[in-house]
Amino acid sequence: MEETNRISGEVVDAAIAIHREVGPGLLESVYEVVLYHELKQRELACERQVAIAIEYRGLRFDEGYRIDLLVENRIVIEIKSIEQVNPVHKKQLLTYLRLTKHPLGLLLNFNVNLMKDGITRIVNGINDSDR
Repeated sequence: MEETNRISGEVVDAAIAIHREVGPGLLESVYEVVLYHELKQRELACERQVAIAIEYRGLRFDEGYRIDLLVENRIVIEIKSIEQVNPVHKKQLLTYLRLTKHPLGLLLNFNVNLMKDGITRIVNGINDSDR
């Protein structure tokens, strides 16, 4: 989990830098593309709009959910630009973590005065060695 924590620190640092430069009030898609670019500049492997498969009665559907960003194939990033993070947003991220079996998720709400107030860290409860 040490490496996961180091990477999440890079993601948080990048989010804070972006927020300082462009501020709150933009669309989530804008923050997504800018954060993706920033993480790539920091030489982190990053994917956008990653499909999450859903299994139902023996069938597999890839049309279900999409992860905003997946960093280093271990950290799920959910980006918001909303007035207030509600419990449903945290549950959404936890569901993504459970479905993908990734250890850590960051809910980043850019519509805040200080970015540190817009960061929610959610742990899946699995060890890196369990993946």
